[in-house]
Amino acid sequence: MPDDLRHLPYDLEAGDEIPSNTSPNPSFAEIAEARLGRRGMLMGGLATAIAGFIGAETRPAAAQGAAQGAAPAASGPAIGFKAVPISPNDTVVVPEGYSVQVLIPQGTPLSGEPAGKSLGAMTAAEQGAAVGAHHDGMHFFPIEGREPDQGSSTDGFLVVNHEYIEPRFMHARAVGMSVGNGRMPLTGGARDPEEVRKEINAHGVSIVRIAKGADGQWAVKADPRSRRVTAATPMEISGPVRGHALVRTKYSPDGTRVRGTVNNCAHGVTPWNTYMTAEENWAGYFRNLDQQDQKPNLPREHARYGVPTGQTRYNWDQVQGGGDEFERFNVSSTGADATQDYRNEVNAFGWLVEIDPFNPNAMPVKRTALGRFAHEGIVFGPAREGRPVVAYSGDDSTFEYIYKFVSARPFARATANGSLLDEGVLYVAKFNADGTGEWLPLQHGVGPLTAANGFADQGEVLVNTRLAADAVGATKMDRPEWGAVDPRDGRVYFTLTNNSRRTEAQRDAANPRAQNQFGQIIRWREANDDHAATRFTWDLFLIAGPEGNSRIAGNAPVNADNMLACPDGLWFDADGRMWIQTDIGESEQLRGALAPFGNNAMLCANPVTGETRRFLTGPNGQEVTGVITTPDRRTMFVNLQHPGATTSAADWAAGRPNSRFPNGEGAPLSATLVITKNDGGIIGT
Repeated sequence: MPDDLRHLPYDLEAGDEIPSNTSPNPSFAEIAEARLGRRGMLMGGLATAIAGFIGAETRPAAAQGAAQGAAPAASGPAIGFKAVPISPNDTVVVPEGYSVQVLIPQGTPLSGEPAGKSLGAMTAAEQGAAVGAHHDGMHFFPIEGREPDQGSSTDGFLVVNHEYIEPRFMHARAVGMSVGNGRMPLTGGARDPEEVRKEINAHGVSIVRIAKGADGQWAVKADPRSRRVTAATPMEISGPVRGHALVRTKYSPDGTRVRGTVNNCAHGVTPWNTYMTAEENWAGYFRNLDQQDQKPNLPREHARYGVPTGQTRYNWDQVQGGGDEFERFNVSSTGADATQDYRNEVNAFGWLVEIDPFNPNAMPVKRTALGRFAHEGIVFGPAREGRPVVAYSGDDSTFEYIYKFVSARPFARATANGSLLDEGVLYVAKFNADGTGEWLPLQHGVGPLTAANGFADQGEVLVNTRLAADAVGATKMDRPEWGAVDPRDGRVYFTLTNNSRRTEAQRDAANPRAQNQFGQIIRWREANDDHAATRFTWDLFLIAGPEGNSRIAGNAPVNADNMLACPDGLWFDADGRMWIQTDIGESEQLRGALAPFGNNAMLCANPVTGETRRFLTGPNGQEVTGVITTPDRRTMFVNLQHPGATTSAADWAAGRPNSRFPNGEGAPLSATLVITKNDGGIIGT
């Protein structure tokens, strides 16, 4: 947690945004109360209260006159493993009959050569040629490079996001130093440039070729296409914001390029087989020191996103000797105009970035038509010839929104490429108390989004996506995180991790808890099963929490085998099993009301019946995040992020990190797990 946020009257995890939505828009909790009535919300406990809207629409598609596809089987996909128990231990646990291999921990060379140094001894350049920090969303691309989920199951590129860093685990001088999981202290009032370059190079994305050997073990395989995309990699700006006055800087006076991507959380895979990485909590990497009358004076495109007015997350702008590569993180107005300083640098962050894993010569592209906010990830609806491309994304901050993009041009498999994401309509969700919903367009000239209301053009609408969503009346949600589309019936699911700052007066149907510590999963079906539709019906699949204060659709039992808190990662396998990953915050793990849930975990659910079982528990201090299988579904990759992050500053100084994952010694490292079934079968069966 950044030092300058400790005075705030609420808890923030490391890197979380300062809540900035002051709009009068209704919250999901208020909608719940309107649907059920206050008496219904308060009497009989949560199980009674939510009976009116959880699992309210569980009929298969055919029963609702679905326009496309067959109805799924009534029983849904089978879950064939015995649940693992809740665990508070510093280890990985998977079901009986499964095995785990650790792959590509931070610092693994992309060359396939053995790591020659400890992470702390690596130079900035060496980190830039090795796997980055804090693994998050990822995808396995079969080596043939034709389809996102077809091809080899033994050879391919694993593309991995790196959300943020823990500097004390990266720098040799941090050994024995009393420092928490925030930034390194300044030395003589400044940061060391080599340390900062190393941190910059640990951010971004790793594209690394991996292959399965004859012994069944996976390893890095040398390939000239393996590479790093970092917080310093040149990138194109495309879409309506390209060239806009709000993204012109000293580096790019014409507003067409920017350096780097940061805080890469979840991801998406396009129908044309490229990778989308999401920029989530990016605002804290910058700071604006502009003042008027001795008070902060930030433009709305900074203020609405929580750009700090004090210290930044890692103080990258305060490097000894300075230089353009570091000064860009100071977004104050210091020059005669925007092309003489970096006041607009931060406006080139908060986007979804497209990367072609198979073409190292293709510059990453920030697709601005998809909106600027704290993107958790992006999930695409089924791509159909002659129909628009549709994609969903959540804004992972308290009281923020869920969005949908619908392309202007139809999908044609033979010619499809990223330009389809440059033209279209961005919508934001409004959830009604009666279980219906609508998608509100964020288009210049439509409704309140006019020049008279401060939106001069579509570029301004998109740079200020949150303000545009405020203006049209979107529903405030409990931290929208990962989304997933059920391959069986097309229903869309989103995790809402938690929101302890929601008050009794702010409860609604989709966010029914005040002081929501445990979270929920919402789902909806688009009208006529058309993902491009502007209306939908919704219900809740899961209200997370303890056995007596939670509920799963289909009246599935909540017990020690499946109770969970803070759902975050979400993914459907090809059989329709839904994999749910948890992210209990570092300040809450094994404490208070969250203590009974143990370490973060991954569960598997049948979306038809609600049957849910715990599949994996991880080591101390980590978050389980990112999951994908090979096309044959016989190898699963899962990421463990920031193990040991709950180690106190005092314990770190004394050489007592509370996790030694994955090596059993030294500093803990984020890494990827390779999970296989001992009989060679399909994962989950």
